[in-house]
Amino acid sequence: MASNGNSSTTEASTSDDPKQELAAQIDELLNTLSNKFSGVSSEIFAKMDEMSRRLDNLENQLKANTENSSGST
Repeated sequence: MASNGNSSTTEASTSDDPKQELAAQIDELLNTLSNKFSGVSSEIFAKMDEMSRRLDNLENQLKANTENSSGST
């Protein structure tokens, strides 16, 4: 009978083991996804900043061209 008690304890610990492994794998997956999302988010913000700078430059050039053409007419 003592072996039945030991086997149930062993079964309980082995049934917790896969749950812990699954939880660890899910945590790792979530961390990986979070890191990738952060990286993509940073890239998007960097590209948006670059686009904003380029649009500002274009706007300034258009204003300068408009002032030059109205001033020379």
